[in-house]
Amino acid sequence: MFTRSELEIKTVGELKGLCKQYGLKPLGNPSYKTAWIDALLTFAAIALRQTKEGEGLRRMTFKGYQDLGQALDQMGEPTDQQSALIRATMQGKRLEYPQRYEQETLLNLHKAKMHLEQALDLLNM
Repeated sequence: MFTRSELEIKTVGELKGLCKQYGLKPLGNPSYKTAWIDALLTFAAIALRQTKEGEGLRRMTFKGYQDLGQALDQMGEPTDQQSALIRATMQGKRLEYPQRYEQETLLNLHKAKMHLEQALDLLNM
């Protein structure tokens, strides 16, 4: 990401700004330029090692994938009429109350299913 030579020509203030941009703390005494440089040079390798060791953000287990797939199966597929109402709702057409509440609930259910499908696709990378 960064090279030592490109970081060494920066001021302590610039290095602090870079670290702040990425949410990094100095490695060591913050009054030393090397503490900020070391944080910027090592964060990527540390992050990948942490992921590999299961620390912080982790991959889902196989059971997690199964559960997500099961949730999608439980939600089912919209009927032709439900699909039509979802399309109409997305075009801004609204029913009168109290049916509008159920209309919005159907749209939110559709959106949730789409997001779950997208999440499963992203996790299967």
